[in-house]
Amino acid sequence: MRVRYSYGLTSALLVGGAAISLITGNPAGAQVAQNDDSQMARVVPRAGAPESFADLTAQLQPAVVNISTRQRIQVPTQQNPFAGTPFEGLFGNRGGNQAQPTTREAQSLGSGFIISADGYVVTNNHVIAPQGKGEVEEITVTTTDGTEYPAKLIGNDSSSDLAVLKISGPKAFPFVHFGDSSQARVGDWVIAIGNPFALGGTVTSGIVSAVYRSTGTGSAYDRYIQTDASINRGNSGGPLFDMQGNVIGINNAIFSPSGGSVGIGFAIPAEIAAPIVEKLRTGQEIQRGYLGVQIQPVAGDLADSLNLPQNRGEFVQSVEPGQAADKAGIKPGDVVTKVNGQDVTNDQTLSFLVANIAPGTRIPIELYREGERRTVTLTVGKRPTDEELAQSQLFNGDNQPDEDSSGGAQSGAMTQDLGLQLSPMTPRYAQQLGVSADAGGLVILDVDANSDAGQKGIQPGDIVVTANYKTVDTPAALESIVAAAKAAGRETVLLRIQRRGRPLTYVPIRLR
Repeated sequence: MRVRYSYGLTSALLVGGAAISLITGNPAGAQVAQNDDSQMARVVPRAGAPESFADLTAQLQPAVVNISTRQRIQVPTQQNPFAGTPFEGLFGNRGGNQAQPTTREAQSLGSGFIISADGYVVTNNHVIAPQGKGEVEEITVTTTDGTEYPAKLIGNDSSSDLAVLKISGPKAFPFVHFGDSSQARVGDWVIAIGNPFALGGTVTSGIVSAVYRSTGTGSAYDRYIQTDASINRGNSGGPLFDMQGNVIGINNAIFSPSGGSVGIGFAIPAEIAAPIVEKLRTGQEIQRGYLGVQIQPVAGDLADSLNLPQNRGEFVQSVEPGQAADKAGIKPGDVVTKVNGQDVTNDQTLSFLVANIAPGTRIPIELYREGERRTVTLTVGKRPTDEELAQSQLFNGDNQPDEDSSGGAQSGAMTQDLGLQLSPMTPRYAQQLGVSADAGGLVILDVDANSDAGQKGIQPGDIVVTANYKTVDTPAALESIVAAAKAAGRETVLLRIQRRGRPLTYVPIRLR
């Protein structure tokens, strides 16, 4: 199961401006230190921070803008708690419980930066997107001299969280350029200019804390530059600058226990953002690759159960029928290790690699299947929109089995090593759980809350279909597989679980 961070990922806003360079100190030569035993070179960094960021800021700030929106959103009307009683009419809701939604005005604030003299502006999509059910009625861009310009939305993309606006004025606007974020290194100086908490024109500085940081969301663009430059709410959509005045990132989010900056901010790398911005600006369709699989990292107990290295590859939980992976013969339980020759890692996820391959491209996929290395060739599909993906999600129903006529829930055998009470599938259980009458597997009747299975969300009513890739129809068969795993020195067993309304899922369970 995917690890959840304890701190929430909070939207944040930054701002950037015009491009020029700042002179830093001259590099110092390497010095040699000698002791009695050996001689070793010591790297001496070039002169640290510039004496001031003022010159760079003065050149960049005119291209940084504040962005505000006026929105009309729908909110549900609270139903009359006295509906259907003699007191109903006292509170004005004579229509009973047929309360209709009402609308109210809302605002959003963020940051952005101008990328051309004719007024194209880049920001985050969440800065200008309507909140919930509603529509944006007005977008206003404010420059550093306080001039307000009505803005037109040219294009937006929710997957990458990017948007392009257009403003017009009597003269050319100052603007900045995208730089090459692939050249950014951990420890490089950066500055951010933005609109935190509506405090326009705020400048912060810091360093690149990490490059290509994955936050664990599993999205197609979960790959960020991490910085300790202060980023707060209202900085979203603004740029992160290098010391040459180039935009190497678009500030997007923070990790924070309080909602304020704690020195962990994330920016969309320019190498990802720039091509998408150009397509939005010119009205081109953005197409992304798609395999049609649900995945999770190979880490922790899952890696142990598969006897594979930690954090290498991604585990296929399910395969969508008719999509690229299914057509190529990829199956649930496979571990994808390479895509088109590139390793699948925490910093270079399967979702990211595939999303950045054009649909229709034929590529090799390397994978492990039950301990054997294989290579398949597939044609990359086209990724559905976020809205289409959301609509296709399945939800869990009531999964609790009733007492069975063959003796009820108490008749199941208890597998102590797993903390599960299990019963073979019966016609009545099959009917209750919504599976075919001839379905196999073991029905989970009870779960020890203190077991690893209990901690990982296994519930009564779940069905164990396989264990370590072998079908199980009796508790004795499962016990035999557990015993073999323990004899081999394995600490986990990989169960494949069926839950009503959800696709089959592999769950590694630690033995006790």
